[in-house]
Amino acid sequence: MTMFANAGVPVGTWLKMAAPEPVEIAAHAGFDFVVVDLEHAPLTLETAYRLVNSAAALGMTPLVRVPDHTPSTIQKILDAGAAGVLVPKVDSVEQAVAVARATRFPPDGDRGAGGTSRAGRWGLRANAEYTGQPVLCIPQLESEKALAAATDILALPGVDAVFVGAADLSMSMGTTPADPAVAELITRTIAQATAAGKPCGLAFGAAAPAAGAIAQGCGFVVVSNDTSMLATAARSVVAEVRA
Repeated sequence: MTMFANAGVPVGTWLKMAAPEPVEIAAHAGFDFVVVDLEHAPLTLETAYRLVNSAAALGMTPLVRVPDHTPSTIQKILDAGAAGVLVPKVDSVEQAVAVARATRFPPDGDRGAGGTSRAGRWGLRANAEYTGQPVLCIPQLESEKALAAATDILALPGVDAVFVGAADLSMSMGTTPADPAVAELITRTIAQATAAGKPCGLAFGAAAPAAGAIAQGCGFVVVSNDTSMLATAARSVVAEVRA
């Protein structure tokens, strides 16, 4: 079972701090999933392993945004117990095929067996159960080229969902996320994902636009992150005291 198996649109947040407390806070706040950010935060694989374990124990779906397309990193993250990976800058069908194969065991992919890992309960889980665990492969589409290939990427059986990175997309277009042209591309991609029967995710810094995206058919949302929520709350407290 994945986070998409339940009713409702999953709501998650990024984890950028090398500490267990934000994971606990996210769980108690009611987030459905967390994404450990190895692309834009100085976290190690060992730290990711600990955060994934904590999130799963607290009932959230633990995802990891890997730093690149390296199969060995994807394999280690999945054997650490992550429920899936977000893979940045997937610009073509060929790249999507490669990252999808990195998440799947033969004959559907190239992932190596590591049943003595956490994902295999350190060898206590039957091999068929270990290799049969569903994991999510979520390519990040972050350029015009990627979005032009979205329909074909979504058609791949090894791709479970896509995530549109609006900030990088807008930079690839030489504009900003507020540009209507960016919104038009994102709306089109959401429609393509809906037609393919797969979720399309987006990230937001605040709740209101995330709620609006869900109303427009977005399949999952990542809202803010542990460091930004702390920073916003801290600034608000200081401003209120000094008002």
